[in-house]
This record gives sequence, structure tokens and C-alpha cells, in this order.
Amino acid sequence: MTEAARTDGHPAHSEAAPDTPAVRLTALTKDYTTRTTGTVRALDAAELTIQQGEFFTLLGPSGSGKTTLLRLIAGFERPTAGRIDLAGRDVTALPPSRRDVHTVFQDYALFPHMTVEQNVAYALTVRGVRKAERLARAREALHTVQLDDHARHRPAQLSGGQRQRVALARALIDRPALLLLDEPLAALDRRLRHELQRELARLQRATGVTFLLVTHDQEEALTLSDRLAVLDHGRLVQTGPPRDLYDRPATAFVAAFVGTTNLVRDATAVRLMGAPGTYSIRPEHLRIAAPGTPDATPRPGERTTHGRITGIAHAGAHTRLTVRPDPDGDELTVLHLNTSALPDAARPGASVLVLWRTDDARRLPE
Repeated sequence: MTEAARTDGHPAHSEAAPDTPAVRLTALTKDYTTRTTGTVRALDAAELTIQQGEFFTLLGPSGSGKTTLLRLIAGFERPTAGRIDLAGRDVTALPPSRRDVHTVFQDYALFPHMTVEQNVAYALTVRGVRKAERLARAREALHTVQLDDHARHRPAQLSGGQRQRVALARALIDRPALLLLDEPLAALDRRLRHELQRELARLQRATGVTFLLVTHDQEEALTLSDRLAVLDHGRLVQTGPPRDLYDRPATAFVAAFVGTTNLVRDATAVRLMGAPGTYSIRPEHLRIAAPGTPDATPRPGERTTHGRITGIAHAGAHTRLTVRPDPDGDELTVLHLNTSALPDAARPGASVLVLWRTDDARRLPE
């Protein structure tokens, strides 16, 4: 069905071939100009391809350009330069209403005077869809997010997690080609956030809709994504599956931002790694042992350094220790899983040996 053939005022769903990317960005650039700051480049020549049916995440700190990129794809902003293709169609100059895209925001944006069912069906009401059809589709959408029993409730009667699921049902009611999620779980507490992360993953698998999530939460990005892109100061610095970015970071910024790492540089790198450069080694790849004990004997392929424990933090499933190498150097963080006992020497001020496999220390590009 073409756009002209639609009668409800909504853009036609994509009929692109399965191998056509859901999103393709070409040299996408966005500048903002103000009297106080002059011209600021929020997004710098971004090149990105997202496949149909992917759960893709844009990860980066505040001000990295991820929300700007999302708003450009949605059509809320116009790029300074570059091109946006959705399902093989150039939409760079099209308004949001002519893109087969829905957006879910952090603040839910539900109408307080409407029931849950009415909120979900609102877009269909505006487009003049017959009552029987829009109610049937609203109930189907509520079933998808497991809120069948809450159709007659009003938003004030729901928990934060339930309100976010209503927002998701409203966005998914007509199965858009692309669903944009702008930090939708940021306002929720940790337990509820984890619950909704599982719900998002389930919904994406159940619907097959392409999800594009914006977040600054590294754990969320690593848990949910098929692939993710890391942004830093308006640039896409690395794209790939979560495991690749975690195990093989392309830059020191990616190594430090995607998870936790020890960055070893300069003279410390020469002393600990045997060669100059910048190295990343994850805390879980380090182990400690009391000097003179059997565990202090290096295994094949291991390097060692002596140091002194400067801090211990118990965090349930693991214990995080900080060790300052001898004679001096940046502190190393060691993550010890509490499935085994800590060495007897694990106490503040104690002298210990730190050991790691050479293969677990990744040298980063200069």
C-alpha cells in the first residue's frame, strides 16, 4: 500500500526488502548556533547502518550527541548536512508525521484524564480509525505489554513501570518500522529498571520492530543490544556487538566508558606490560595472592607486580579491591568474585601480588 492509498493519515509501513537497512545515516551533521557559545557541532559526520529487526543502542555520556542523533532520525530536528534513509527511503527533509517512526520518552507523556485504553488508542482516534477497530487494536497492544487488566485505569492509578509500559503500547499499536526510545527507564529505580529491561527485550523479540535505544547506562546497553554505538563529543567512535566493544575497545574512552577498566600508561605501562603504550585490562582479569603462597606462583602466560591494598569494597556477589603497585603508580582495581574466599592477605595496607594473563591486557591505538 502506498502513502497515497492510506486513509488514516499515517505514513505507510515500509515494504522494503528484508536486506534493506532500517536506518542508514550518511555524513550526518548537526550544528547549533547561539549568541553566547557561537556554533557548536553536536553531531559530526555520523555514518551508521541499523538492520531491520535489530535492537540497537546509542551509548554515551551527557552531551555526546546521542539524543541529537535520535531527534534527527525522528524528524524533530533538521540536519546541517548529511542524509537519513529509513527502510531505503530518503526522509532527510520529511516531517515526523511522514516517517514510519514512533518515539517513547522518559516522561511517558500520558493524558491524565484518559483511561489507559484511551491513551493507547489516542493516535488512532486522531486519525479517524473506527471505534471498534481502535479498541480492538488498543486491547491487542495492552496484551502485548501484559496490561490487559488495566485498560480502565487512569495513569495516576499505575506505577511508574506500568505507565512506561502504557507508553510502549501506544507506540507499538500500529507496529512502526522503527521505535525510538529516549532513555525511557532513566527515572525508574534499579529493581524496576531491570524488570523493564527484560520487558523491552521481550517486546522487541515478540514484535520484530527495530528498536533504537538512547542511554548513558552501560549495563543497560550491554544487556539489551544486538549492537551498539558509542558516541563521544558528537562522533561515533566505535560500533559493534556488546562483547566486541567490551573485549576489544578501539579507544581509551570506549574502554573506560563501556564497563570498568584499568588504563595503564607511560612508565607504568613499561614496568607492568613490558612495552610502552596505553593498555586496558578489566578488573575481573586481575587476581591477587599473598606473597610466598602457592597462588603467588605465576601461571603460564601471566605477568605480576607487587603492590599494597589501598581499599576494599564488598558488593554482594563480588569484592572490589584497589591496589597501588610498588614502587609507585596508578591504582589498579581488582574484581574478586565471592564464589571463592579472598586471600588471607586481603586487608587494607597489606602487601600482595597482582597477577594477570598477558593476553587479557589489550593495547589500545595511540
